[in-house]
Amino acid sequence: MTWKWTLLDAGRFKLDGGSMFGVVPKGLWSRFCTPDDKNCLPYCCNCLLIEKDGRRILIESGFGSGWSDKEKQMYGMNDATILTALDEANIDPDSIDTLILSHLHFDHAAGATLLPNATVVVQNQEWEDAIANRSTMSKTYLPRVLDSIKDRVKLANGKTAFAEGITLTPRIGHTWGIQSIEVETENGTLCFVSDLMPDHHHVGLAFSMGYDMLPWDNKVTKQAFLEEAYENQWTLVLCHDITHPIVTVVKNEKNQFALEPVTEFSRTQ
Repeated sequence: MTWKWTLLDAGRFKLDGGSMFGVVPKGLWSRFCTPDDKNCLPYCCNCLLIEKDGRRILIESGFGSGWSDKEKQMYGMNDATILTALDEANIDPDSIDTLILSHLHFDHAAGATLLPNATVVVQNQEWEDAIANRSTMSKTYLPRVLDSIKDRVKLANGKTAFAEGITLTPRIGHTWGIQSIEVETENGTLCFVSDLMPDHHHVGLAFSMGYDMLPWDNKVTKQAFLEEAYENQWTLVLCHDITHPIVTVVKNEKNQFALEPVTEFSRTQ
């Protein structure tokens, strides 16, 4: 029996456009993304609920709660959280026994504080880096979040068959310990890509974020990932994409990798 899955939207927020596109100049990225008057772009926290044989596992948890009014205004956060997303899907939060996180940046991991009974799964490398605050961003690993999960964290070491039909794969680049999560479904492999490729505009190899710790490694990892996903006909979940959260990998007329939306899941801004 394969895993059933449900896409969840655990909150909307905004990030600086220049930071999101790194070395790609605004003159290029602004052709397909329109920033607001503060040069910010809208994003969401896509999470994935997977279910099989009565077991429920959540992949990612969004930015959660506990933010000051100043912080919410700075990040353009709405009031949605993983709890409101689960409520909309008629899912009891206490029924989730495991939370798998791609990495521990706040927009992916802070919602873990709202799920106090769930075991949290993350790569050992990511945990060590988070505890050491190994990042160019001083406030992306939140002590209040790490304290909340320290007694219930389960660490993976490298590529791991976490459970039947669930594989955790390191994808070095955005951080040293980031991982993707591959899930076997009735329609093939569904992969939660995370910040290796946060939305469909980042399919280009040069389109790395200013937030990436290792831009060159991210480029190399992305190339290998796209080849793997294309060859094996994976379906991808893009963690921050509002309009096209579910895509497949195709090749365009120039024989370059491109992403094709699965229109059933497409949304408006």
